[in-house]
Amino acid sequence: MDLKKMLFSVDERGIATATFNEPERHNVMNPAFMADLHQVMDRVESPGSGVRALILTGAGESFCAGGDLGWMKEQFAMTRPERVANSALLAEMLQRLDRLPVLTIARVNGQAYGGGVGMVAVCDLAIAVPTAMFALTEVSLGLAPSNISPYVVRRMGAANARRSFLNARRMDAAMARSLGLLAEVAEDLDAAVEVEVASLLRCGPEAVAATKRLIEWVDTHDAEDNAWYTARDLADAWEREEGQAGIQAFLDKRPPPWRRER
Repeated sequence: MDLKKMLFSVDERGIATATFNEPERHNVMNPAFMADLHQVMDRVESPGSGVRALILTGAGESFCAGGDLGWMKEQFAMTRPERVANSALLAEMLQRLDRLPVLTIARVNGQAYGGGVGMVAVCDLAIAVPTAMFALTEVSLGLAPSNISPYVVRRMGAANARRSFLNARRMDAAMARSLGLLAEVAEDLDAAVEVEVASLLRCGPEAVAATKRLIEWVDTHDAEDNAWYTARDLADAWEREEGQAGIQAFLDKRPPPWRRER
């Protein structure tokens, strides 16, 4: 991979880490950032990659300070279709990250503002240090948190999103957790992330991917549609080699083939 704004690694267990690596600019988001993350996701999704989780974190004092204002200023001289296309770059990156077929963890090492909060919210779970600060700053710039809103509203709920979006209020990690943005606040960030990883490594990779699709479907369909979808979904699980191997391993009182130790 030819990454410009990120570092990437995968350990022997298949746990990948992408580190936003422009600390002098607080890891702002721009087209180069988005292109790097697409490369990372290509690697995660490549056949036989063996990647089972993706951890996102930042270099330096910040997790991600949101959109690059220099990139935003460039939009002033563009046509309407060009502006929409540029906005769609961010929307497409977030949607792909949301649907990535592995567990995604935001390892929030410092401040996250604007789009950085969106990067936290789009991950399956987020853990932050107590000193991390958060703010949805768009309205203070005369903008709106458009592309990130589906993920932040989903995470916080509409009432908490109104509280956070409409006055750009800064919040500490404790408040961010109380609003649902964070799963945990931890002094030892690596140890807290490792607890989540260790639990994941007990789980079937295909089952994890299927369950992410299941959650999205159930959350966006009515009861009747869900009844039929879930009936088929469980039948699919029984038919997968992974599901059959997991049940047989349980009956034989032995670990399933995908289980990894720390």
